[in-house]
Amino acid sequence: MWRLNRVRHKAGRQGDSLEELRLKRREHEKALRQARRDRQLVSKRLLLNEDEEQPEASMDTTSGEQDVISLFHKLQHSGPEREAHLKDLSKALRHPSAQLTFIKQENSMHLLVGLLTGSNAQCRLHAVRCLHELSHSPHTNVAPACLPATPYLLTYLSGQSTKFTELCLYTLGNLCPDSDVVKEKLLAQGIIPALANCIENQRHNLAVVEAVGFTLSQLLQAKDAAAEKIIPMVLSSSLPSHLLSVLTPDPKFGLAPAIECAWCLHYLACNIEGNRELLAHGALLQCSSLLVSLGGAVAEGNKEEGLELLVCPLLRCVGNLLSLCPVDRLNTQVGDVQLVVALCALLKTYLHTQPALARESAWVLNNLTAHSSAFCSALLTLNLVPGLIQLLSFSQGINTMILRVLANIAHKKKESCVQLAQLGLLSTLCATLKMADQEMVTLSLEVLFMLVVSRPQVADEFVRHGGVSLLEAIQYNSEGEMRRRAAYLLEHHLLSYSSDCPVENIPCS
Repeated sequence: MWRLNRVRHKAGRQGDSLEELRLKRREHEKALRQARRDRQLVSKRLLLNEDEEQPEASMDTTSGEQDVISLFHKLQHSGPEREAHLKDLSKALRHPSAQLTFIKQENSMHLLVGLLTGSNAQCRLHAVRCLHELSHSPHTNVAPACLPATPYLLTYLSGQSTKFTELCLYTLGNLCPDSDVVKEKLLAQGIIPALANCIENQRHNLAVVEAVGFTLSQLLQAKDAAAEKIIPMVLSSSLPSHLLSVLTPDPKFGLAPAIECAWCLHYLACNIEGNRELLAHGALLQCSSLLVSLGGAVAEGNKEEGLELLVCPLLRCVGNLLSLCPVDRLNTQVGDVQLVVALCALLKTYLHTQPALARESAWVLNNLTAHSSAFCSALLTLNLVPGLIQLLSFSQGINTMILRVLANIAHKKKESCVQLAQLGLLSTLCATLKMADQEMVTLSLEVLFMLVVSRPQVADEFVRHGGVSLLEAIQYNSEGEMRRRAAYLLEHHLLSYSSDCPVENIPCS
C-alpha cells in the first residue's frame, strides 16, 4: 500500500555499509517524527548523501577540528582541487566540535556564501551540503552564524534541481527552531512566500513537497508572539490550499509528504483564526475522508509501517476543527457517518500498542458526538456501542473519554438511554462506580442519572445489579460532587429501594 521510507536519490553503487547507514538514518528520522507526535517537539533532519560510496569513519574531536582549519585555509585559494576540499569539509562538519571551530574562523561564512553563489555548480552543491551539516548542529550559536547564507537559500528554492532544492529546504527547516532571531530574519527575508511559490511550482515533485512541509512545520511550532505573527502570514498565502491538496498518500512515493503537510494543518488548526480559515477551505471534510480511508485500512488488518504517523496529526486536526465547526454545518462538513466506524477501528487497533493514539481517537469521537444526534445514532445503529462499553475497563484516560461519548449518546434522547441499558451499560457502570479514579466515578454518576430517569424499568435493573449499595457507599465515603450526585439519585429516583439511613437533601448540580 503506502510506504513511509524511500530512497531520496539514486546511488551509484549500493554497498552493504551504505545500506546500513540508510536504514539507520531512516530509523532516526522515524524516531524524530514519533517524538514530535508524542511531545510536539521540533526535530532536525539530516539528508543522506548517497553520492558517498561508504559511510564516513568516525573521527576524534582534535583531528576533526584540525581538518576543518586545514580545509578552510585551502578553500581560500582557488584551484582544481577546491571542489574536493569542499566535499571533504562537508564530511568534517558532521562533528559538533568541528562545526564550532568552523564558525569561529574569520570570514568562514563569507567564504561559504561565495562558493554557494559562484558559477561552479558542483561547488554550489557541496557548499549547500556544508550549510546543511551546520544547520544540523546541536549548538544554538551555529544557526545565527548561518544567516548570511539564508537569502540565497531562499532564492534557490525556485531552482530546477530537486536535490539542490531539497537541501536548501531542509537546511532552512533545521535553522528555524534554534533562535527567535533566525525566525525573524527568515520571515523578513520572505520565507513564507518562498515556500508557497516552491510548493506551487513543484507540486508534482513529492520529495520537494515533503521538504516544504517539514520546513513550514518547523516554523509553525513557534510559541506565543512568533506564532501570532507567522500563522496570519501562512493563512494569507496559498499554502493552506496546497497543504490540503497533498493529503492523498501516493502509492509509489509513500506517506511522508502527507505526514508533513498534516502536521502543518494541525498547527494551523490549533489557532482560532487558522481553525476558521481551514474550515472555510473544507479541511474538515478532507481530513475526515482520509481518516475514513485509514480507518478502513487498519480494520482490514493493514500493518503499514508509519501509518500511525499520519493518523496522529489528522486526528488532532479533525478534533480541533470540530470544536469550532457550527452545529448546523457539522454533518455537511464531516460528510460521512462512516467516520465513527473509522474512529472505532483506530481505537481498537492502537489500544494496546499506542494507547495515546487510541485516546486521541476517543477524543475526536467525543467532539464528533457532542453536538450531533446523527453521529450518536450512527454508533447505535452500526452496533459500535458494545465495543465502546468494553473499553470502560481501560485506564490512561481512554475510559473517561469513552464515557463522555456514551454520555453524549444518552443526552440526545430517552430512547437512546434505554438502548444503552439494554446493551449492558448499567452493569458496566456498577464496575466503574467502584473505581478509584474520581473523574470516572463522577462521569459514571452523570450517565447513570440520565439512564435511570429515562424509564422506571432502567432504575429497576440498576437496583437488581446492587446499585443502591454502591451509591450509598459513594455517599458516605466521598465528598463534593460525587457525594451530591449519589445523594440526589438515592433520594429522588431510588428512594423506595434505599435503606433507612437518612440522605442529604442536596440538588444535583
